[in-house]
Amino acid sequence: MTGRVFLELGPPPEEPGQFVVEGAPESYPPDVRARLEVDAKEIIGRYPNSRSALLPLLHLVQSEDSYLTPAGLEFCGEQLGLTGAEVAAVASFYSMYRRGPTGDYLVGVCTNTLCAVMGGDAIFDALTEHLGIDNDQTTDDGAITLQHVECNAACDYAPVVMVNWEFFDNQTPESARRLVDGLRSGQPPRPTRGAELCRFRQTERILAGFPDQRGDDGQGGAGEATLAGLRVAQERDMQAPPTDNAGDGE
Repeated sequence: MTGRVFLELGPPPEEPGQFVVEGAPESYPPDVRARLEVDAKEIIGRYPNSRSALLPLLHLVQSEDSYLTPAGLEFCGEQLGLTGAEVAAVASFYSMYRRGPTGDYLVGVCTNTLCAVMGGDAIFDALTEHLGIDNDQTTDDGAITLQHVECNAACDYAPVVMVNWEFFDNQTPESARRLVDGLRSGQPPRPTRGAELCRFRQTERILAGFPDQRGDDGQGGAGEATLAGLRVAQERDMQAPPTDNAGDGE
């Protein structure tokens, strides 16, 4: 007679596949729920198909909790008539939706190919030592969550650090340390381009589609590397190849 074998199903502990964190809210208090329902109604009203509102709704509940919680996932499903599995399947696909509590400033160091070659790995290592935390961990004061990020389409300015999705270009280990020190001191520096910084929960509310009152300094555009290539192309009268056969399957 053979013995029984019991298998524990589900992702292994090291896989960030579950939206379950100790202490995470399972449901919202009536006052919070009522407030969120007003915002959700406005968001859903923007779309002819209510399901299309799921992404901004996930940002809305993330602005409430700083990450996606069982309460937030349940709220989104109820507003849209979706199952928990449907909501979690979408939420788990995108890296901008957080799996655990997030600090006031989410500091992402690009360690994709070009940024890594230009010093991104050295910057990340310097910040882990300086802050005393590792990837996806938060400082004890709740100010900073540090993480690796993938390419942010800013290779002209490598290596790039992002804070709440705003760009800090051409960073070094020294400048990155000064950056996080400014964040922790309550004097966040101005991003290289774009709007001034706001805290993570406010950023999430903006991503949910609510007004951004920060304004923009008008800086940005292509970096010197791209402009240099453009100048060479213009000097040599280089043209894009013809597209006459596009779509012919050849």
